[in-house]
Amino acid sequence: MFRLPIYVLLSLSIAFGGGTWASIRILKATSGFGAITVGPWQAFPELQTADADPYARAHRADDGRLLFGRAEGLVFTAARDSDGRALSALCSYRLDGQTPPARFWTLRVTNRAGTPVAPQPTTPRSLQSWRLLQDNDGTFHATIGGRPHPGNWISMTGGGDVKFVLTLLDTPTAASVSLGEVHLPDITREACDDA
Repeated sequence: MFRLPIYVLLSLSIAFGGGTWASIRILKATSGFGAITVGPWQAFPELQTADADPYARAHRADDGRLLFGRAEGLVFTAARDSDGRALSALCSYRLDGQTPPARFWTLRVTNRAGTPVAPQPTTPRSLQSWRLLQDNDGTFHATIGGRPHPGNWISMTGGGDVKFVLTLLDTPTAASVSLGEVHLPDITREACDDA
């Protein structure tokens, strides 16, 4: 007598639970379409525009973060080094190269969820364009890791996988469709504490 309602209730709970789980998993798996990839760096310039795809809009609604419009800036993230290995907080990395022209830019380290990685006390947690040591040709060299280095250095502690986040503000790159001229720094793994 109660067998049919129990089967219906079980079927509905599996359907709704499975659908919700699948939707959340798909949203976490992709940030949308239309990615710009330059070496290990990736950006989504359409994320805040009216042309954004449904996945990007869902990410924007789920994250609750304020994103940049096309004319305001562009955020590049790197989850792997230039050789394709996942970035880890247990390793130190060297960045060499240039950034696209921008009025201001910052470089910081986050975990995979986007939360900033806590540095050691009284050590630099990010780099910015106004306090950067550069060569005469505009290139720069920076080290990201747990041990202090001379020059440009970002402190990174803890464990687990990390991302490097390069935020360009007021840059013509955001509106550019020609990506052949975009140059971003190479990421080279130097040493790891667990090896």
